[in-house]
Amino acid sequence: MPEISREEIEKVMQNYGKKISAEIDLEAKPKSMRAATASREYQEFKKEILPKQQAYFEQLCNICAKLFKVPPSPKKKESLEESIRIAHLSCTPEGVMSFSYLAPFFIIFIGVIFSLLIIESTFFTLLVLVFGLVLIPIIQKYPHFLANAWRLQSSNQMVVCVFYIVTYMRHTSNLENALQFAADHLAPPLSLDMKKVLWDVETETYESVKESLDMYLESWRKWNMEFIEAMHLIESSLYEPAEERRLELLDKSLEVILEETYEKMLHYAHNLKSPIEMLHMLGIILPVLGLVILPLVVSFMEEVAWYHLAVLYNIIIPLTVYYLGKNILSTRPTGYGDTDISEENPELKKYRNIVFNIAGSEIVLSPKIVACLIILVGLFIAFIPVLLHLADPGFDFSLFGDPETGEPFLGYRSSSKNADVIVGPYGLGATLLSLFFPLSIGLGLGIFYKLRSKNIIKIRENAKRLESEFASALFQLGNRLGDGLPAEIAFSKVADVMEETVSGKFFRLVSDNISKLGMGVEEAIFNTRVGALQSFPSNTIESSMKVLIQSVKKGPRIAAQSLMSIGRYIKEIHTVNERLKDLLADVISSMKSQIKFMAPVISGIVIGITSMITNILGKLSGQLASFAGTEAEAAQIGGVAQIFGDGIPAYYFQIVVGVYVVQMIVILTIMANGIENGADKLNETYEMGNNLVRSTVLYCFVALVIIVLFNMIANQILTKTLS
Repeated sequence: MPEISREEIEKVMQNYGKKISAEIDLEAKPKSMRAATASREYQEFKKEILPKQQAYFEQLCNICAKLFKVPPSPKKKESLEESIRIAHLSCTPEGVMSFSYLAPFFIIFIGVIFSLLIIESTFFTLLVLVFGLVLIPIIQKYPHFLANAWRLQSSNQMVVCVFYIVTYMRHTSNLENALQFAADHLAPPLSLDMKKVLWDVETETYESVKESLDMYLESWRKWNMEFIEAMHLIESSLYEPAEERRLELLDKSLEVILEETYEKMLHYAHNLKSPIEMLHMLGIILPVLGLVILPLVVSFMEEVAWYHLAVLYNIIIPLTVYYLGKNILSTRPTGYGDTDISEENPELKKYRNIVFNIAGSEIVLSPKIVACLIILVGLFIAFIPVLLHLADPGFDFSLFGDPETGEPFLGYRSSSKNADVIVGPYGLGATLLSLFFPLSIGLGLGIFYKLRSKNIIKIRENAKRLESEFASALFQLGNRLGDGLPAEIAFSKVADVMEETVSGKFFRLVSDNISKLGMGVEEAIFNTRVGALQSFPSNTIESSMKVLIQSVKKGPRIAAQSLMSIGRYIKEIHTVNERLKDLLADVISSMKSQIKFMAPVISGIVIGITSMITNILGKLSGQLASFAGTEAEAAQIGGVAQIFGDGIPAYYFQIVVGVYVVQMIVILTIMANGIENGADKLNETYEMGNNLVRSTVLYCFVALVIIVLFNMIANQILTKTLS
């Protein structure tokens, strides 16, 4: 075979190089276009992670910017740019400003036409105008709201982020690999930030990882100085020639963020009592107390209808309470938020559904089907009084006894103002059936959330029990490795010592995979089918085991030191986390008592009182006319009867209050979970399911008992008095 000269090889390489350059034409493209091409993976990753409503907001802003561009003031532009960058939005400040004016204008235009020409309501016209004007600053602040939500979620993961970086850098002093290690184990959104830091280097936005990381840290200067200090200590360790001094700086970085986190949470807990009390008064106490006098007020104000109350109690008050609650949560310092493990492990996503095993085959049923069925059946029962009246306006029957003198089921009657107008339903039966409206919504949503999270939360709680004792298990494993035992044997020894514990079960799985299936240590832990981590999905455990695999390659002594350091870190994080929960215990217990008992019970009692007052006023106005003797007396009594008015039927009143109770349960659950656990969506979903089911059933039960009891007492009093 003839020998090929170097000149011929270079000629072939040049020819192929020109051909590739001609097809790709990378050099002809500007740097920004090359960066855009290289960062396509980041764009796809961001598209998968960011919520859909955020993508819709970006699209609407970009569309409005093309139609009508509104330049913001320099100060507002700078603030919007910062929030857009933090929230990873693909829009401009001009687009946000344009959307904030065009969207409300469109809503006002459509709403005014609908209110004036179709339903002919001045009230809804004014409501649409006010809503449109209020929407302008809300849209302009929406990027700030997204940025605050991003900060809350990110700051909740910062202690764990520093833990992962320090854990990796103890055995390998490489910042880029440490950031990649943290990005792989963190959940969004902080994992997205870490990947962005690395991609900014790949796309040549910054020359080094340190420069890219420093620019990212600047965005946290106003919000989280302890994270910046910890990361700077980690960077300083790269320049320390002495190994002992390098490890001291790494340990100091985790110590700094833990101590300052506790100090900030201490101040947050002390300052939290006053805002929570204000929120409790505005969202629960004052609205519920207002419900007591509302039946009397609306009886003398015929212009007030049930839908006016619905706007106040089901739109204005919940939105106000939610806004105030989010402001309180936005000031929460760094914490420890758990993640939804089903988001990180696709194999667990099926457990979001109802899983049946029938004849060896697995059947998966979506909780949405069950929830929709419950809601539809409940709403149908709740609307039976209205449907019966629409089918036959004259139809009614007595709930007890004589149809003429007994309590009517539907209770439709002629208006005291206009005899030709039929109003209602005022009957006790209709009021009781109205309880199915909030019951169906609360039960439907509650069962949906509970079924969606119940299986996942069990798996995560099992993993958390392992994490709680994993520190001592790592100490034992480190000691075995320090004695010179191979990792394969060390796992078996520790499993024998900790046989009755969750950690012992984990190590036993690893040992069995090694001895019975002939796997290596890495495959015994990480195998996607039978690996030990499949039964204990935990980022902390996974990262610890990855560090073990990496450090074992450098020798048993390095592996032992790494595991002992990880065990000490986990102990410190757990200790500080428990101290933080103690600080917030009073506030959390108060909010949970409101959710589970106070709000539903007080509201149920108020509905019973309202039903009694409406019943008394209705019967008084109906019986006054029978006392008239002469025509003059009849005219006088008729005038007195008209003073009472028709009032709002307890049927509609209960629906408004019932929906309000469900809304308050949802908002207070979000608040309580956010204060206690930070951005933990899985626990929020699970708690919301439990609270909605329990509190809605309690409210309906209390309302049912009080309504029946108070109406029986009122009927007896009225019967004796009017006779």
